[in-house]
Amino acid sequence: MPALFTGAGTEPGLYELLAVLPSQLQPHAQSPEDTSFLSNMFNQRSLHSLVKIHETLQCYEDNTPVPVLQTAETLALDLADELQNKPLTGEAKELIKLLSRPHIKSLLAVHDTVAQKSYDPELPPLPDDLDDEEDSVKIIRLVKNKEPLGATIKKDERTGAILVARIMRGGAADRSGLIHVGDELREVNGIPVDGKKPEEIILILSQSQGAITFKIVPGVKDDLPSKDPKMFVRALFDYNPVGDKAIPCKEAGMSFQRGDILQVMSKDDATWWQARLNSDTNPRAGLIPSKQFQERRLTLRRPTTLPPPQKISSRRSFGLRRSFRLSRRDKKTNKSMYECKKSDQYDTADVPTYEEVASYRRQNGARHRLVVLVGPTGVGLNELKRKLLISDPQHFGVTVPHTSRPKRNQETDGVEYHFISKHLFETDIQNNKFIEHGEYKGNLYGTNLDSIRSVLSKNKVCLLDIQPHTVKHLRTAEFKPFVVFVKPPSLERLRETRKNAKVISGRDDKTSTKAFTEEDFQEMISGGQMMENQYGHLFEKVLVNDDLTTASNELLAALKKVESEPHWVPVSWTHS
Repeated sequence: MPALFTGAGTEPGLYELLAVLPSQLQPHAQSPEDTSFLSNMFNQRSLHSLVKIHETLQCYEDNTPVPVLQTAETLALDLADELQNKPLTGEAKELIKLLSRPHIKSLLAVHDTVAQKSYDPELPPLPDDLDDEEDSVKIIRLVKNKEPLGATIKKDERTGAILVARIMRGGAADRSGLIHVGDELREVNGIPVDGKKPEEIILILSQSQGAITFKIVPGVKDDLPSKDPKMFVRALFDYNPVGDKAIPCKEAGMSFQRGDILQVMSKDDATWWQARLNSDTNPRAGLIPSKQFQERRLTLRRPTTLPPPQKISSRRSFGLRRSFRLSRRDKKTNKSMYECKKSDQYDTADVPTYEEVASYRRQNGARHRLVVLVGPTGVGLNELKRKLLISDPQHFGVTVPHTSRPKRNQETDGVEYHFISKHLFETDIQNNKFIEHGEYKGNLYGTNLDSIRSVLSKNKVCLLDIQPHTVKHLRTAEFKPFVVFVKPPSLERLRETRKNAKVISGRDDKTSTKAFTEEDFQEMISGGQMMENQYGHLFEKVLVNDDLTTASNELLAALKKVESEPHWVPVSWTHS
């Protein structure tokens, strides 16, 4: 009998491993609750008994002798008959004599009886009155620390059953691999959930700490589980689940801010995606509104009427593609020489939610990204460009605008302006060659796309300041614009830092200047707020121009990072 267990102790068995596991896992426990749970689980007598039974059955299966044949008695008779018909030697006579003895015959008969029977253990039959679903019930224990379990539940309106609605990727339930979408919840910590509302069950879970026991009836699993999408998006709006009445579970929601990079972990639900902050080391996902759902409800919140149009100056409007709408402010200062070819209605229709992005790093020899500066009048865009140009004129460049007005004696074509005929200017407008264009005193002015390409082709960083509503037309794989919003400081700082500054008052006369007024400061701040509110999702950097030297140094450092380090860009820019 001892031979049956020969070799059982040559390697550590499951029972021996079970005995040392608590001490091996203790250094990895993250809290006293984890340590307590491990100690209680591994010291349960029922677990030890099950392991002993398992090892005994395993030894039986590995070492049980298997009979060579089940008819040894018949074989002995056939052998004796065969030997009787042959010339007999001394050994053959002795063998025939042994096989004819009664106790040998009995021994062979017993061998055949034993060999023909099965001695494997048999489980008792199931009771006749067993519930059809009882054999599929699972008892699951999970440890709940400070983090949520990472699962949401819902009530089946037809059956009243409490079902697992979703499993949050990276959460405790997901990491356990024991709970799945569609599983039916029967009990929580021994409390039946039959007849309870999901809110009542969530309250029970929120008040439970340490080990939580679930009684679950497994649901039907999908044959092909969904794969984690490798998708990253830039959030174009702020979100806080606490104030969202539509979210199915506020505790499972994830807050984020405009500009955050999110990794989308699951899009199985068309309304609520699962995502995590890319900068967060926590692998647990949270619920966020899907792109389609967020676009739909933001569109419904939009006002049905557009704001009243600005006053139109008949002297400064023209009829090439549309009239330009210039405000009272435009008549007095150099707010913008040109206007965008798109209308305000186009901007109002935009609904910023998420933009799919990919990591991008400029390769050696590749064109530089276009640097776009936007900001309200008087904030210092020209001064910042001038600072960068002076710092490294071989590295930075600016575009030369086009105009249809005659060249003056002291001007050089291609230096102050590209001078072209009005007919050619209008033709280029029709062919969408201008990113901005406008009319002043009967002459056309504009920024041509070819002038941007000319600077980039010289392996220079092109610095361009434009109106924010034109940025979207440059957001292509060709230009890959890095958009910087130059923001004014507080009103008090404007009064202090700009009290001796001058602003250009003539559109085509750079020598005509005037001092800033209180109205200028007020409009600068309100204009900046409007730009940030309406176009902030297009800005990759916000720069406060409080002190020109400090702001230019900060901008220069940011541009160096753009040239040398990986950063996130729209995914379409990386597929060109």
